[in-house]
Amino acid sequence: MNELDLSGRTAIITGGAKGIGYSAAERMLKSGARVCLWDMDTDRLKQAEQSLSPLGEVQTIALDVTDESAVTAAMEETLAATPAIDIMVCNAGIAGIIKNTWDYSLDEWNRLQRVDLTSVFLACRAAVPPMLARGYGRIIIIASIAGMEGAVKNAPYSAAKAGAVGFTKALGKELAQTGILVNAVTPAAIDTEMLGDVTQEYIDYMMTRMPMGRLGQPEEAAALIAWLASEECSFSTGAVFDLSGGRGVY
Repeated sequence: MNELDLSGRTAIITGGAKGIGYSAAERMLKSGARVCLWDMDTDRLKQAEQSLSPLGEVQTIALDVTDESAVTAAMEETLAATPAIDIMVCNAGIAGIIKNTWDYSLDEWNRLQRVDLTSVFLACRAAVPPMLARGYGRIIIIASIAGMEGAVKNAPYSAAKAGAVGFTKALGKELAQTGILVNAVTPAAIDTEMLGDVTQEYIDYMMTRMPMGRLGQPEEAAALIAWLASEECSFSTGAVFDLSGGRGVY
């Protein structure tokens, strides 16, 4: 593992109890950061806290990141326990439902937009003011290659992730001269529990699109996220970083 210096930094990771978020927390702790995991799965939060605590200081808050008042309260709780917020990783998300767009209900559409896009807005809106007060911050938004090229039979998910990419570009420009950098990561299929939400047939289809011929590993995503969260990332903002095993053609 290449060394990154995150000593003295505090990172909030939404959806941090498992998958990419958990791996990012592990990597940041090993790099010296303190982490706060925001997740609605209370059981997995407890497990994550127990397994990660030997690596460093871990705070956990159970909340629904699509709930405006809950996000505000969580930020207040986090700030009460730490001198500053340096890093925000907007990772919470759900997989799309694999079916034709015209077969989606409005409730299904709205849920995907809330979890995969509105949660990004709420988390960033809560994190930016304390970062501005210090003149420093790193925001990393976990989007998807589906938001860059569109995923067949997964249009609502693609739309939400495309929105996250556009949001990254706009917010990055707004904050470009403030010391706060905003960047997105666009993974293809990563070997996490989230793959259990789609069929094996769809996973096989995704694999045919990936020239490396394998799934990405959460540790590979975590390595990129940790670099984007570090001071070594200093001249990239509003940017989109591909993590697709060669699939990206954009």
